[in-house]
Amino acid sequence: MKTTILAAALLAAGTATAFAHATLEVQEAKVGSTYKAVLRVPHGCEGEATLKVRIKIPEGVIAVKPMPKAGWTLETVKGPYAKTYDYYGTPMSAGVTEIVWTGELLDEHYDEFVFRGRLTDGLPVNEVLYFPTVQECATKAERWIEIPEAGKSADDYESPAPGVLLQPKS
Repeated sequence: MKTTILAAALLAAGTATAFAHATLEVQEAKVGSTYKAVLRVPHGCEGEATLKVRIKIPEGVIAVKPMPKAGWTLETVKGPYAKTYDYYGTPMSAGVTEIVWTGELLDEHYDEFVFRGRLTDGLPVNEVLYFPTVQECATKAERWIEIPEAGKSADDYESPAPGVLLQPKS
């Protein structure tokens, strides 16, 4: 009986840790497809409300469009891509490089932030593509920006960036 209770407590503790990070709802996507990203923000900053959510768009993700959220202002930062991409026959050399939502999410609440973008054909299959994310609060921030080094996984880091595993085209 004690073993069962201890195992349940350890499982619950592990689950709480796993859900304490900003994560993407769908963690696999095919290159050459449009990916709808749903970023889950599970808490604020040590009791403080989240006031801003910033997502850096990685190279190779183009034609990004964020979804507005009621009660939040939405801003996009645009800039040049490292190279020109083909977007359904139209060359694209610049676009959204960062998305910023500003509003208020109390620490005891959970929310999701949605955007979509094209995962270009040149992205590396069977690798994780990371979206560094920063949650800003009144006096502190949660920086989900750590990208694993070769041979490591997001589980090896305290503040891993949310990521999506890139699958081959069908």
